[in-house]
Amino acid sequence: MKIDHIAIWTYDLEGMKNFYMHYFDATPGKAYYNHSREFRSYFLSFDGESRLEIMEMPNIPKNRNNPVKQYSGIIHFALDMGSREQVDKKTHQLRDDGFKVIGEPRITGDGYYESVILDPDGNRIELMAY
Repeated sequence: MKIDHIAIWTYDLEGMKNFYMHYFDATPGKAYYNHSREFRSYFLSFDGESRLEIMEMPNIPKNRNNPVKQYSGIIHFALDMGSREQVDKKTHQLRDDGFKVIGEPRITGDGYYESVILDPDGNRIELMAY
């Protein structure tokens, strides 16, 4: 058994697609549009078997959680960058490009090397390496 994909609502479908393509080499599938619901989405594929579905539809309420604070529910997803050097490089690139870094690169108690950044919609992404 494996997780097939994680889904994220957004108010800027094309902007989010471009962010994940530009910074993480995501490959978008064909755009899906349901006219009756005004629902649009893309599946973004990453190296390996993981996918991220980004979705847009009018009248979806904004998330009331503060992205910098912890809260119950899904709090982040992790992207394996392959090495500590790549974690550092991507963290610095995203910071330099104006994205918020809320967790500086560090070695965790269980031996991972990770940082945490926010995507354009404030979703937490853990950049990690074993």
